[in-house]
Amino acid sequence: MSANRESKRDPGASLALLWGEAEARPRRGPKPKFTPVQVARAGIGIADSEGLDALSMQRVAELLGVTTMALYRYVPGKPDLIDLMVDTVLSSPPDLGDVPGGWRPRIEAWARACRHVYRAHPWILAATGLRRQAMGPHQVAWLDAALAALEPTGLGARHRHDAAILVLSLVRNLTQQTLDSDEQGDREWDRLTTQQLTLHAERFPAVTRAVTEGGFAPAGDDPLDFGLSCVLDGIQGLVESAGRA
Repeated sequence: MSANRESKRDPGASLALLWGEAEARPRRGPKPKFTPVQVARAGIGIADSEGLDALSMQRVAELLGVTTMALYRYVPGKPDLIDLMVDTVLSSPPDLGDVPGGWRPRIEAWARACRHVYRAHPWILAATGLRRQAMGPHQVAWLDAALAALEPTGLGARHRHDAAILVLSLVRNLTQQTLDSDEQGDREWDRLTTQQLTLHAERFPAVTRAVTEGGFAPAGDDPLDFGLSCVLDGIQGLVESAGRA
């Protein structure tokens, strides 16, 4: 029954749930015991402690003390639940208007705020691929904040959107690398790789030189600093080029 429900997802119902419009609609029967956001928070607790793979409608229903079928009164299915969890976790974006210095420091602040959310709730990386999906008001507010910060650049709307997605992609990638990192395993992998490169140095001279010069050593600085510097320098160049046109 649940699989059949979730295979027939209604985009309109999903958006109504995310934007709080479903709660405003009159219902027959007893007054709901929970709000959709309360259901989402139960799901967030499971995903935070055990990961997104552990999330199921049955687990959330058990946590709330209701039957799985009863849970469908609040959310149409697991995909809708995950979308609502994402929007609930995002809450409100940072107030970039208080960040001095123009568009660049504001986008830096936005990027670091994004990383903070991803680190606090790693399952969001899997739940929000860089694709078109149902977006709730909080998720839209984060995008709106980034686009507003980029408006003073004078770039066109397409470039502003692309720039925001590029920064977000960097944050997602670096956060995933951090989550995947295993210090002990990384050391062993580096040791074995160094051995192999020593044996085959002539075949891979550039890689061997980089290893010898410390290019693969653990970063002492925050890698987001370097990444943002490169990305924002590129955006700055685009801004200056557009200004000269």
